[in-house]
Amino acid sequence: MSDEKFRLKLEFVENSFVKVDRMRYEKNKTSSNLAILAIVFNALFFVSIYKSDVGTWYYSILIGISIVYNLLFMMIVFLISEGSKNYKINYSYIAIVVGALQFVRLFIYPRLAHGATTQSTGEVVQVMLGAQFVRCIIYLIVSGVCLIASAIIGIKKCKALEKHLKAIDGLV
Repeated sequence: MSDEKFRLKLEFVENSFVKVDRMRYEKNKTSSNLAILAIVFNALFFVSIYKSDVGTWYYSILIGISIVYNLLFMMIVFLISEGSKNYKINYSYIAIVVGALQFVRLFIYPRLAHGATTQSTGEVVQVMLGAQFVRCIIYLIVSGVCLIASAIIGIKKCKALEKHLKAIDGLV
């Protein structure tokens, strides 16, 4: 192996080591910010779906469950954001589950409201029109994708840092 190739490989290894070693002192901002972004899109979904004023269709036990779920979602995802910021891998696993639940939610309220009609001001109206339906679906999908991406990045970084720390312990 030539001296130039050896030098380049050594430089690459040193740069990789330094990059992973920096993780001990820096927060995992990428995962954390993606989780916060998931909260933002969930809030947009929340506002979009409940701003409809179409009689009493939304006044059911399902609305209560949905509101409680949205509050729990925001609290749990905020905790996920803080946990993943500090390279806690378990929070990333929770993020996968909560992100998957966002996709399940596609088939609950948006689907039910899009196909429903109700009496409002003496006439039959559709509860959720096409544009609002598409917007709600997009918000839930983006929220779920952000959470799952946060989890994947968090898991990769946590495992890389864990491997690095074990290697350092082996040197000492």
